Amino acid sequence: MTMSRLLSKAATRAASTSTATQTTKAAGDISSVFPSLRPDYQPEPLPPRFRDLKRRLFEKNEKALTESWKRLLPSLEEEVDKIRTKGSDIIPSVDYADVVSGTISEATMKEIRHRGTVVIRNVIPRDKALDYKERTRDYIAANKERVKAFPADSPAVYELYWTPSQAEARAHPNMLNTQRFLQRLWHSSDPKTKLSTSNPLTYADRLRIRDPGDAKFALGPHVDGGSLERWEDPEYSSVYTKILEGNWEKYDAWDAKHRLNAKMDLYNGAGACSMLRFFQGWMSMSDTAPGEGSLHVCPMIVQSTAYTILRPFFDVQSQQPNLDATFPGSVPGACQEYNPVTHPQLELETTMVSVPTVEPGDFVAWHCDMLHSVDKEHRGKSDSSVLYIPATPLCDMNIDYLLKQRQAAIDYSPPWDFPGAGGPGEFGFKGAMDWSSLNTDGQQALGLGNTPWKITEAMSEGEKQAVRSANKACFGL
Repeated sequence: MTMSRLLSKAATRAASTSTATQTTKAAGDISSVFPSLRPDYQPEPLPPRFRDLKRRLFEKNEKALTESWKRLLPSLEEEVDKIRTKGSDIIPSVDYADVVSGTISEATMKEIRHRGTVVIRNVIPRDKALDYKERTRDYIAANKERVKAFPADSPAVYELYWTPSQAEARAHPNMLNTQRFLQRLWHSSDPKTKLSTSNPLTYADRLRIRDPGDAKFALGPHVDGGSLERWEDPEYSSVYTKILEGNWEKYDAWDAKHRLNAKMDLYNGAGACSMLRFFQGWMSMSDTAPGEGSLHVCPMIVQSTAYTILRPFFDVQSQQPNLDATFPGSVPGACQEYNPVTHPQLELETTMVSVPTVEPGDFVAWHCDMLHSVDKEHRGKSDSSVLYIPATPLCDMNIDYLLKQRQAAIDYSPPWDFPGAGGPGEFGFKGAMDWSSLNTDGQQALGLGNTPWKITEAMSEGEKQAVRSANKACFGL
């Protein structure tokens, strides 16, 4: 099938004006994203306007925020004790078969919402997941002179986005069903919100093949989606209105209303995500136990988010208001980072628990505001390998990104959010993905092909509008 037949008329016009030679992000690797991977990095003091921002936010609800902080700390202690007792077992696990049959109990669903994370077993057949890894290794070997990775001397995270294994895994029917399940945990408090959780979109991300003994890919606790933007951008700040009003107990971590227009990147950050990810996630391509180069999460989504938002306003020693220009762990253009000094009440040594043992084909998902990190050292005996695949719903923000990403796919260029975006990327690589071989649903999730998203009577008016807009933008319909 020719590229012109694969693309809709709108996409064909876009392809004729390719921007593959116009780099929009500096070249680099994942180390440009995280200050914690650069031990010599010293952040510059924030300008005085951040002191003014803190004062404006605090003085609106001074008494309520102070009382709220006092209520939050003992609640945090309770959650810390629960996590200390259960460890990795506190993270809910379900089987993919129960996801598609709709037989997951309401108690388990409640626990997933409370913890903000879940392991879904057997999403991809084990043999298929192992085949993805083997073919990825072959792709890397065939193009080793041009493949970039971090660390350079012992690669773990690869600047690869369009390998056939990645493309096929993202498009696998089981993966798309898993994303639908995860996205339906969300809702909007405004029924007119232009959002479709039943139609997952593809967000192309990296892959990891971490070998035993590696201690360089040691990401510390962090939350993606910007840092200072959570307070600075009015719409992003509105996500946390209940917390900033001093009523954190009523904060709904699953309300998408204000997230759809939040500016998560005010500084063109190297690791900024321009697509709204309801969940970040990865699919395992290895048997990996705790301590073997795996993921750690802080499974208390409401308390950890409330603490993140309130922490800049209070001195952690005296517990009194602190209205200087500091936002602990926040650096312009970077993600929100955490350590025992900046955020002591989170007790990170206890609460950052490893996900339980995973097998090839298992999928791990965590809420977009969840603290997560990586084992400081891979102490296992075999590789720890994953494909990063988040859950990104259909909405205007995400369609805007999808159009740029679609062009990147056509050009085999790094996507818009990643180092070297707009550059040559994987163009000319041996074994490159043939987009015409991708299944119809996978093409649709990338905005390729000619199959529009369906509109059903069961959809809200807001969802119907979202789908109509998406069909017009991607397929010219």
